Amino acid sequence: MFFIYNQLLYIAWGVLKIAALFSPKLTLFVKGRKNVFALLEERVQPGNKTIWFHAASLGEYEQGLPVMERIRQEHPEHKIVLTFFSPSGYEVRRNTNAADIVVYLPMDTTRNARKFIRLVHPDMAFFVKYEYWPNYLKELKKAAIPSYLVSGLFREKQVFFKSYGGFYRQALTAFTHFFVQDADSKKLLQNIGYHNVTVSGDTRFDRVSEILQRDNTLPFIEEFSNGSTNVVFGSSWPKDEAMFAGFINNSNNIKFIIAPHTTDAGHIKEIKTAINRKAVLFSEKEGKDLAGYDVFIIDTIGILGKIYSYADIAYVGGGFGTSGLHNILEPAAFGIPVVIGPNHEKYPEAAAMIHFGGCLEANGKNSLENILDELIKNDDYRSETGHKAGMFISMNRGAVDIIMKKIR
Repeated sequence: MFFIYNQLLYIAWGVLKIAALFSPKLTLFVKGRKNVFALLEERVQPGNKTIWFHAASLGEYEQGLPVMERIRQEHPEHKIVLTFFSPSGYEVRRNTNAADIVVYLPMDTTRNARKFIRLVHPDMAFFVKYEYWPNYLKELKKAAIPSYLVSGLFREKQVFFKSYGGFYRQALTAFTHFFVQDADSKKLLQNIGYHNVTVSGDTRFDRVSEILQRDNTLPFIEEFSNGSTNVVFGSSWPKDEAMFAGFINNSNNIKFIIAPHTTDAGHIKEIKTAINRKAVLFSEKEGKDLAGYDVFIIDTIGILGKIYSYADIAYVGGGFGTSGLHNILEPAAFGIPVVIGPNHEKYPEAAAMIHFGGCLEANGKNSLENILDELIKNDDYRSETGHKAGMFISMNRGAVDIIMKKIR
């Protein structure tokens, strides 16, 4: 089976290299992996102690960050090697201070996995949420390196739980311990023979709680807001924007901030064209009287978390399409009501926060407009919903402590 798997990987890599000629994102994906081993040979010496963290993308990085920071505190003698699979994670966090070395993860071939483990020689390895690469896991197990899954989330539809999933089930034997988000994940693992499982919860609750302690000041947002009620549309996709553009156009005396998931010039132009209110882009803000604008379009990345601190209401994108719901915990940490679309079945925190009363689900354009209208007009309702969102975050902290007690 490994032979077939590796052959398919080589074919996929060849296809990706051709596709990269036509896609900027895939170009980053391919070119970013060219010098990984040379960099590791330069930065990791044979005598260095190391700990390896792998995150698929930016969301998983944020999920693993609280554990990474605690590991650094408790193992200061170790270098932390952080790998990403996706450009959307690596390109944003390649200069993070949380790790000593940040690189793309080479493709999961037998040769790459052996070379990577030999060069990095980690004392421990952490995978965040998912990304179960069979060759890397095989090499970790062969080298008897303690390996952990952090904030794991399993669903019955995954290949591990199918009759034909034996190859992937076998790969899971590399994990010393599984730290999962919920009891359902634990039960699924136990049903296929894995009992080294702890329900620790989601480390993102710890992560988003920490952002309240940092300086979230953004003077240009303060100038724009000018004491008005602020509605933030965060990590929006075109399907989300089609839902809320009309509401923005028909609302008065409200300030709107749109921070789309993708910020390429074409997409930003589409958003601005759909909005008939007075709008300003982040890239064009200098020298402008920002208080005189109704809509602020954020055509940059990396500041949405701070922007949420100025929100009275937050809409989080991804729930009206198939791209996946974005992080609803970050705005909730600031004690504001969170609104989402209906497609969130893969995100248990969404259902839990809806049940708790801190998150509101819109099932269409009219529903979304009605929810936003009620939150804007009813101060008590807005305050109560926001309070429940903040309480939901506070009540679910502590995953990092559970994990650290187990791995010491």
